[in-house]
Amino acid sequence: MRFRSRNAGPRVGTGYDSHRFDPARPLILGGVHFPGTPGLSGFSDGDAVAHAVIDALLGAAALGDIGAHFPPGEEEWRGADSLILLERVAAMVADAGWRVENVDVTVICERPRIGPRATEMRARLAGRIGIDPASVSVKGKSNEGMGWIGRGEGMAVHAVALLAPVPSASG
Repeated sequence: MRFRSRNAGPRVGTGYDSHRFDPARPLILGGVHFPGTPGLSGFSDGDAVAHAVIDALLGAAALGDIGAHFPPGEEEWRGADSLILLERVAAMVADAGWRVENVDVTVICERPRIGPRATEMRARLAGRIGIDPASVSVKGKSNEGMGWIGRGEGMAVHAVALLAPVPSASG
């Protein structure tokens, strides 16, 4: 059952994902391959940026979380391209009567440097969501050597999404 107020205004959702580094895997963030950097552990392709954005979109639309739609452990999702999952989620959000206004992503890691590849990630994420790249922000932040991220054990990603209701045909 879906709940949605007829007078619904904009909705905000947050997403978070974190993974340990896995040198046996390629690093993919926001659909962009980072050669020469250990990848991230995970059941799908380990794209923590796409996963955080997925959860932000699902949260804003009150449609559950990534694990509810793409359960880890189900063979169908082993090694899955997370941008394909993002595209599916964007369609679910649209089917529920929402339009994605913008997405903001913060990647917290000591390496790799995110800034030089942010424009590429913005374009790939926007293309799968179906919005203008100007409506997607991606930035990197260091953890200044503190904690598990600072020790280079992995990375974390935060995402925020803003949705607006799509006006109904009946007004």
